[in-house]
Amino acid sequence: MNPPHLDVQATAHQLTQWHASLQAGKPKDLSSCWRNLPQDLSPVQQAVGLAALSLGFESDDAMLLGQAWQAQSQRTGHFDGKAWPTHRDDFGFAPNNPAQAFAACPQSLGLYAVVPDADWVARLVSLQVPTVQLRFKSSDRIAIDAQVRQAVQAVQGSATLLFINDHWEAALAHGAYGVHLGQEDMALAPLETLRLAGIRLGLSSHGYGEMKRAMAVQPSYLAMGAVFPTTLKAMATLPQGLGRLERYAQLMQGHSLVAIGGIDLQTLPAVMQTGVGSAAFVRAITGATDVAKAVADLKACMAAFENKIVVSQPPDLIVYTDVNGDGKFDPAIDKKEVLLTGFNGRQH
Repeated sequence: MNPPHLDVQATAHQLTQWHASLQAGKPKDLSSCWRNLPQDLSPVQQAVGLAALSLGFESDDAMLLGQAWQAQSQRTGHFDGKAWPTHRDDFGFAPNNPAQAFAACPQSLGLYAVVPDADWVARLVSLQVPTVQLRFKSSDRIAIDAQVRQAVQAVQGSATLLFINDHWEAALAHGAYGVHLGQEDMALAPLETLRLAGIRLGLSSHGYGEMKRAMAVQPSYLAMGAVFPTTLKAMATLPQGLGRLERYAQLMQGHSLVAIGGIDLQTLPAVMQTGVGSAAFVRAITGATDVAKAVADLKACMAAFENKIVVSQPPDLIVYTDVNGDGKFDPAIDKKEVLLTGFNGRQH
């Protein structure tokens, strides 16, 4: 549904004001964005696409948001600029087909550590880290095989779940719990072979378009980021930020979600407040002076969000234990705790 006489540029400007918390990078001028906008769109799609481009969304994501907002308007019977789309059907996500899905993993993977070699895997197994990803960067097949084999051996007999980044052949050969792939690797890997083998699959995403492509193959979990700036590798997209992460989590609720990118102990509470089930860490662990203490602190913070509901009540960040497991805050039943004080909703 398109509102009569919709002023596209005025609506786009209003959308950027209402959703300023989703800004990535510096705001782009609407007039320059207009030149990059296809003209064969509905007024709603034009206004939303224009606003999304100004907010720093990638072009594909901006167009997808326009389509989703158009579908939402048709579904509800009116255009509501304040109601950010959070229904997968509005984005055109493929319906779930359990028979074609990858093997499930826990919806909450807990503390998720990304480490460079098998020695690190063994070290974190001894610290009872629940999920570890081996991200061994090498083109030497012999070295890759040895590292994956040692990592799989390191987790045997433990509760640690091991994902292998990229090296799916070695992961299959040595019986790893799961494989993690980026968008480019997803296009090259034999996904059907991996699914039939029963191995778990985690996929990276950096926005709506990549989330949609990833979820089409029904992975075991979806990684979303980079949340904050990171220097570990060159990123093709700007940091997503907490505002976008929360929208992504709302869209993908019910799935196993992992936030990644520049997360540390200070930002972890706000990350978990967005609704993701887990957070991944690299330098917060591998760069720590006292690794055991860093792991213990991160695990304690993560534990505070197990079966919890987080409510921002500045100056406090309140955590309620969801006693009856209904996913809703009931002050008469749920236990109240103060997780952080001096919190204003933006600092953390």
